[in-house]
Amino acid sequence: MSRLRIEASTPLCQLQDAGRFGVRHLGVTQGGALDWVSARWANWLLDNPADAAVVEITLGGFAVVAEADCRLALAGADLDARIDGEQLKPWHSFDLRKGQRLQFSQPLHDARAYLAAPGGFDAPRVLGSCATVVREGLGGLEGAGRALAKGDELRFEGLSKGRDGVPQALRPQLEGEACLNLVMGAQLGEFSGQSLFEVFNSAWELDSRGDRMGIRLTGPVLRYQGQPMISEGIPLGAVQVPPDGQPIVLLNDRQTIGGYPRLGALTPLALARLAQCLPGERVRFRAVVQDFAWAEMQAWFKRFVD
Repeated sequence: MSRLRIEASTPLCQLQDAGRFGVRHLGVTQGGALDWVSARWANWLLDNPADAAVVEITLGGFAVVAEADCRLALAGADLDARIDGEQLKPWHSFDLRKGQRLQFSQPLHDARAYLAAPGGFDAPRVLGSCATVVREGLGGLEGAGRALAKGDELRFEGLSKGRDGVPQALRPQLEGEACLNLVMGAQLGEFSGQSLFEVFNSAWELDSRGDRMGIRLTGPVLRYQGQPMISEGIPLGAVQVPPDGQPIVLLNDRQTIGGYPRLGALTPLALARLAQCLPGERVRFRAVVQDFAWAEMQAWFKRFVD
């Protein structure tokens, strides 16, 4: 079994996989990689299963030392990764020799990088997944929901020659202002006409008050005119509007029910794009219907498989 020894980490660096499903009726959220697209490409580079465990590195501050020669892969954000000081760009597989140090410092572009190892990192499965959800004490290296910390060891088995890189044409487009597809639904029609205009014709700025539960957006105040709600189930990507009129996009570690009105939900690909946005960046919403979102996902998976 190969090992990487963690020399530096933060609470934002966690072990994640595709997520925990079939348990929301128990009040257990799904967890999993926020930018699932980049996580899948990192695994693809090593011929891993799509749901193999990866390290989600948010904003940098992470470093490991190899205890044996190994082949790894990196996708997602450019967090100024370096091997013994030599720059390493994402979207490639690479060799890390025994004793070499891989370090992620700070964002040069985007927010989250995904580090993969042959066969996926080893961790116990809790309710079918090793995805780390700190609030619920689930997943991670020991199954108790702890983020990765200095002194931990990342273990993995298997060898992989690996693919050299993700073709440029298949890499997610992460440059420029993000346009996020929003499937209309829920209580959309209960907002004022002016608010509906503002939702789709204004730029929204990412607030610094964001985490894996949700990302707050700031912009025009949206006004809900409907009746008070009874709490109901919340899907991934739901866009809630609390009384202050500022939307919150709910992410993988969200609560399972809520009582704020919703504009609808982001598509899975829009969620992956949002996960790479940094505080202060601006995004826009584009209204779509469910059939469009389904066709969009089918087209993406066809490209991924081909």
